[in-house]
Amino acid sequence: MAAPSDPRAARGGGRSTIWQVAAAAGVSHQTVSRYLHGESLRPTNRERVARAIEELDYRPNLSARSMRTRRTQRVGVLLPAVSSFQAAALSGAIDAATEAGYVVEVSSVEGDARLAFDRALALADSGQVDGVLALAPLPPETQDRYPGRAAIVASADYDDQARSTGAMADGACLAELVEGLHALGHRRFLHVTGDLEYASARSRRQVFEETIRRLGLGEPAVHEGIWNAESGRSAIIPLPEEDRPTAVIAGSDAIAAGVIEGARQRGWRIPEDLSVTGWDDLPLGAHMQPTLTTVKDDRRRLGREAMLRLLAAIRGEPLPQEQPSLTHVIWRGSTGPAPR
Repeated sequence: MAAPSDPRAARGGGRSTIWQVAAAAGVSHQTVSRYLHGESLRPTNRERVARAIEELDYRPNLSARSMRTRRTQRVGVLLPAVSSFQAAALSGAIDAATEAGYVVEVSSVEGDARLAFDRALALADSGQVDGVLALAPLPPETQDRYPGRAAIVASADYDDQARSTGAMADGACLAELVEGLHALGHRRFLHVTGDLEYASARSRRQVFEETIRRLGLGEPAVHEGIWNAESGRSAIIPLPEEDRPTAVIAGSDAIAAGVIEGARQRGWRIPEDLSVTGWDDLPLGAHMQPTLTTVKDDRRRLGREAMLRLLAAIRGEPLPQEQPSLTHVIWRGSTGPAPR
């Protein structure tokens, strides 16, 4: 038998109620309700309510709430057919919606932005959801041309080929990489780009070139590549020994792995002879020898913040303030002082 202090004992085997959650958390049921609606709470109260919900395995009664509010307590998330890059964003969006008591219905769409817009309108007008979050791109000219029946929020961070745009294409962190290595004595840099059809690759190249010139390091050295290891290897193998770079800024972790392979084929040590950085924070990078300096894109936070914008639109509340950059540098063992 459960101890009297165990909050699960209060359920008696039935479904937990908002009143039981409030009692277990030591707050009012109105506070629990505000938590479920995603409203602002004191951190201590938010933590208590979250813990009580988990301990009691509480699930909101969506049918009853729908009858009271004339809402479905459901939101739709629209993904492009090519959605592997959006997996983390989708996870963050689902977390935010679930915490607010919403059920998430995910659907995908094949085709261009116009088809995605038509699909979003159909979902919004179906009466089955309170709002639609489009992780698939919508046409720019459709901005604010949404029906009043359900809110629609578009996350403009991927195009219809699942290529990063917007905040996800921001290359600003590349300046931090170059500046950090410059402070360690590096003066000769090479940038191996990703596929320049991608806005993210173009942005990283632009930031690299601007930073090199700003630091007075001469004409930027750039090798145009694609998103694979062979691009990195083929950039390193033909380099002349004289005036070779002491640091390579790769457009992705996969490219960086190829750079390291090519450097080792030439007998160069990492990082004693050559410092190498990547971008993406792929899990393998933390286990390479040496571990790979990289840039992390917080796609999970991207999805979470997009869902919070949708929930605010559903409630008629001001949109959440923009948060700091979605990217940050992770310094690891593949970078070090410039060789003498």
